[in-house]
Amino acid sequence: MRIAGILLRHEGRLLVSLVLWLTRRRHGIGDGDDGQAFGYARGQGSTMFAFAFVCLVETVAMFVLLRSWPIAHWTVLVLDVYTIEFVLGLHAASVVRPHVLDLNSRSLRVRHAAHVDLSIPLEKISTVRRELRLSHQRTEGELNLPIGSQTTITLELTEPVAHFTFFGRRQDIRVIRFHADEATELVRALRAVMPERTVPPPSRVLPS
Repeated sequence: MRIAGILLRHEGRLLVSLVLWLTRRRHGIGDGDDGQAFGYARGQGSTMFAFAFVCLVETVAMFVLLRSWPIAHWTVLVLDVYTIEFVLGLHAASVVRPHVLDLNSRSLRVRHAAHVDLSIPLEKISTVRRELRLSHQRTEGELNLPIGSQTTITLELTEPVAHFTFFGRRQDIRVIRFHADEATELVRALRAVMPERTVPPPSRVLPS
């Protein structure tokens, strides 16, 4: 039941994202909010639409081929329509749920479609840099959120933040890699509002 509830909530977020996408609105970004949004879905749009088109062609073909078998006909039709809705919902969620630099709460909200929404206090960010990575290995304490197999920004934290996976498992994260379409602008905006950190001078060795 718990897993079913998680899947239903995720499906609900995809449907809400589709509505927001069709009405050209964004989740978590209001007109009066003192937040700056940074998208990350530009690079995957053509791939997702191509996949949805292939699914549509398959739906039409199976609709014609299976019309003599009513049960199989309607079963496959429902599954194919759901697949198209799921693909479009994933893309919509990526579009309407951008990363948000929120100056009111002094946090960076890192998101990935409808299944990752991690708020990072600015005071916990040690360093931020523009870094292109095309491969990622699973490492304890690191969270990688690639788009099109690439990440363009790396955050290192002064202390861990709690991240919960899709099925609710807790992970303590110290390094976060994610993609932003305007990565340079996001890095610059972050550095402008991050608290200054005093680096202690190197210790001197006194002569004996």
